[in-house]
Amino acid sequence: MDFVKLEVKGGIAIVTLDRQAKLNALNGMVLNELEETFQELQGNDEVRVIIVTGAGEKSFVAGADIGQFPSMSPEDAHAFAKRGQTVFSLIESSTKPVLAAINGFALGGGCELALSCHLRFASENALFGQPEVKLGVIAGYGGTQRLPRLIGRGRALDLLLSGRMIKADEALQMGLVNGVFPQIELLSKVEEYAEMLMTQGPQAQALTIRAVYRGVETTLSKGLEEEAAAFRDVFETEDRIEGATAFLERRPAKFKNR
Repeated sequence: MDFVKLEVKGGIAIVTLDRQAKLNALNGMVLNELEETFQELQGNDEVRVIIVTGAGEKSFVAGADIGQFPSMSPEDAHAFAKRGQTVFSLIESSTKPVLAAINGFALGGGCELALSCHLRFASENALFGQPEVKLGVIAGYGGTQRLPRLIGRGRALDLLLSGRMIKADEALQMGLVNGVFPQIELLSKVEEYAEMLMTQGPQAQALTIRAVYRGVETTLSKGLEEEAAAFRDVFETEDRIEGATAFLERRPAKFKNR
């Protein structure tokens, strides 16, 4: 692939967007490669956790290429938005934990890519924002939907309506990211977190992700039904027997992902 690099080591897949001349900005080819990569990873049983990051020290993803915006028709714009939404929904629907290691600019589509990951960790120099209104357009890759679900409607509208950028410490304060590290330590710290996740039950993690994402889309009562169904489903796995047995025997569990 030209712009999306994949490295798998010890159960951790590192997906790196590498288009540094354009600050790793998204275009059709990058979206296609991201989609292909995540389809491949979902079927790879050796991969337990996925990390998404950007190449270089300046940018995670600076946004989408906007050169085509002036000539884009309304129908083209609709297709443009739906394409990005499809790829980011594929990432969000991963049954394996997806961690964003945000190493710089995460603006526009870059912020929306980070929002589609399950957890987000940032370097101290990271900058976040949805600056689309400054171009006379709106966020189209999920920003108007995922951002308020994550940080609340008021805070999300502040960012979406003003187009202002925020630093990593403010992003941490408002719950946009889960942790902030020095740039030089970011990827190693996220890898450490990924290694910790790999000691937990993979089937339980997949069902937890399912319950959380289905639950936030509905009422509390229906969300509780989703949780009970996931709790039932996890009891169909072998790993839940190993987990309970290991706890009773006071030893680390050896999960087999089945």
